[in-house]
Amino acid sequence: MSKDKNAIQKEQPGKMKRKEFEKELEKLQVELVKLQRWVVHAGLRVVVVFEGRDAAGKGGTIKRIVDRVSPRVFRVVALPKPTDREKTELYIQRYLSHFPAAGEVVIFDRSWYNRAGVEHVMGFCTDQEYEVFLRNTPLVESIFTEQGIILIKYWLDVSEEEQDRRFRSRIHDGRKIWKLSPMDVEAHRRWYDYSRARDAMLEATDTPASPWYIINANNKRRARLNCIAHLLSLIPYKELPTEEVKLGKRHPPNGYKEPDRAYHLVPEVY
Repeated sequence: MSKDKNAIQKEQPGKMKRKEFEKELEKLQVELVKLQRWVVHAGLRVVVVFEGRDAAGKGGTIKRIVDRVSPRVFRVVALPKPTDREKTELYIQRYLSHFPAAGEVVIFDRSWYNRAGVEHVMGFCTDQEYEVFLRNTPLVESIFTEQGIILIKYWLDVSEEEQDRRFRSRIHDGRKIWKLSPMDVEAHRRWYDYSRARDAMLEATDTPASPWYIINANNKRRARLNCIAHLLSLIPYKELPTEEVKLGKRHPPNGYKEPDRAYHLVPEVY
């Protein structure tokens, strides 16, 4: 980890109030809608990769990006572990099948970089497979960008203390306990193994054509806003003109009456 990155993690601004966060988020989400229209209009193909420490807030950040846009344009891909058949394919193959066509943005919640992280640390791939991945990935990604794909890679980073706090909060929260898998517990134990894997990955795959962007995610609200603002800055877009929408008068009922039948109504408990 660089000295600059260490400095970033030490300089923690205060917690952002929810009202301020929601106000800024609304502005950014309006811009995301404008970006969406431009992506469709210009036929752009965008791939956004989210990687990072466990409990760094990848899912929450992605949720805020896609919350107000169309799932037909912004698609989120979070693949499960490979099937027996997929294990025999080219490693990148299962990811390529989810790549965007014209007018689409695909967001990977974890990606082919699993090989440089969890697979390597946990011994799910061989040393040779790992070394081949680090050597070939920049070449493969250069092919993506040469074919006109906009590839953006984010690494969300948190401190040891903040990850520990988030893990412990999940243990006692029935809404979050599902997030604390055996792999997360092992990642907590192997902090420094994952640190070494991260450093090696960034060293090998941070290229001028396909750089890694590091997000200080110790403060979730600030991290989400910073990520969206940065994403918007990386994709040139223009606001397309829109016609004012006017609602006309409803047609008269012309004798229509609601049918007299027993619907299966949901009980109004609340």
